[in-house]
Amino acid sequence: MTSSPPVQLSVLDLSILAEGASSSDALNDTTVLAIRADALGFTRFWVAEHHNMPSVACTSPTILIAHLAALTHQIHVGSGGVMLPNHAPLVVAEQFAMLEALHPGRVDVGIGRAPGTDQLTAAALRRSADALGAEDFPRHLIDLMGLLGDARADVPWGSGLSTKFRATPAAASSPGVFLLGSSGYSAELAGFLGLPFAFAHHFDMGGTLQAVDLYRRNFKPSSVLAEPHMIVTANVLAADSTEEADWHSAPGRLTALGRRTGRFMPLPSPSAAAAHPDIEEAKRLPSNRIVGSIADVVEQLHGLVERTGANEIMVTAVAFDLSARLRSLELLAQHWLGVTA
Repeated sequence: MTSSPPVQLSVLDLSILAEGASSSDALNDTTVLAIRADALGFTRFWVAEHHNMPSVACTSPTILIAHLAALTHQIHVGSGGVMLPNHAPLVVAEQFAMLEALHPGRVDVGIGRAPGTDQLTAAALRRSADALGAEDFPRHLIDLMGLLGDARADVPWGSGLSTKFRATPAAASSPGVFLLGSSGYSAELAGFLGLPFAFAHHFDMGGTLQAVDLYRRNFKPSSVLAEPHMIVTANVLAADSTEEADWHSAPGRLTALGRRTGRFMPLPSPSAAAAHPDIEEAKRLPSNRIVGSIADVVEQLHGLVERTGANEIMVTAVAFDLSARLRSLELLAQHWLGVTA
């Protein structure tokens, strides 16, 4: 067992549907993972917002956050993220202000500007095809921050929403606001506003080091954060052996290939993935995912921290079997956090 490093470890879960499973099954798996992550000492457990996708069960992160926060004790629970262009800032603020009132000091508001879906669904969510752009994102973000207690008089973008409305009548505490992104735009904005920033390294689209550099170079201390706080997400699956890790990671590799080629599918079983005609192509697909024995995984995570200077690593595991995802968390807790599973 190694001594605990200063870098925090958190979890992102997408409530992915396995083949033959129901939405209830996927959400129950997320619940089991959150309870275990809480017991193992992980810092955060975030859930995502996706719409009209056959492979993802979480469409309403605030509802799932309420459920998970009620069943856990100390872990921070939040969104990774809420896609702000899909919602009115006041509605998002009211939802998270209520969550914070129910679970003071444990709620994170992770905010993204992507739609989390296709353009047709985004237009349905926003009730107009004219609202598909994200040009108003900075203004809406400033409004949301103000409604949640972080008014920025020195930033001219906001509409002054927080001077006219209250997200809750008598807030005693405020949830933490995090900016999420997979591009330099969000990194620069997070730095300018002095917000913690989470980069979607697990998207496997590159640009991680450039975003990290932009965030740090543009960072200005704020009332909520004196120094940069960089979260790097990573697709991580640890197992007791390399062979076992490869076996359980094959379904995720196959669905990743499917996404790259416009084919969205439920997660197949390892045996079905092994027999799939595209599995060898899927294994050859370049990827930054970290898969292997716990010794190899820890070594690669240390390398990721060294390259990015991350303050926090947020892991997401894609596996058909819930037991494999739980075992990955247990091994990480033991060998990274120094916790006896």
